[in-house]
Amino acid sequence: QVQLVESGGGLVQPGGSLSLSCVASGRIFSINAMGWYRQAPGKQRELVALIISGDSTNYADSVKGRATISRDNAKNTVFLQMNSLKPEDTAVYYCHVRARPQYSMGSFNYWGQGTQVTVSS
Repeated sequence: QVQLVESGGGLVQPGGSLSLSCVASGRIFSINAMGWYRQAPGKQRELVALIISGDSTNYADSVKGRATISRDNAKNTVFLQMNSLKPEDTAVYYCHVRARPQYSMGSFNYWGQGTQVTVSS
């Protein structure tokens, strides 16, 4: 019902920047929240940044001051800009959307396929 397509990521040098984007498509009635999570090898998936209706944002302590999340409501797209990247930012980054599909009374969580971000010289 709802599909997410991520773009961006790749190999970045320490101190560099990255930009990720994620487009939600399908039979969407409304989107409650959009965000980014990441999972490093051997670790649990963790929240990176979240933006909810009204453009309220929430960031993990580890990325505060280095990350900016934004969204284009008209295009059902969420963006993540991260600066001053560190090797510990290396992970698979997943787009997350909580949305209410058309003809549904409830909202559900949807995940992208993930995009690898590697911070290394």
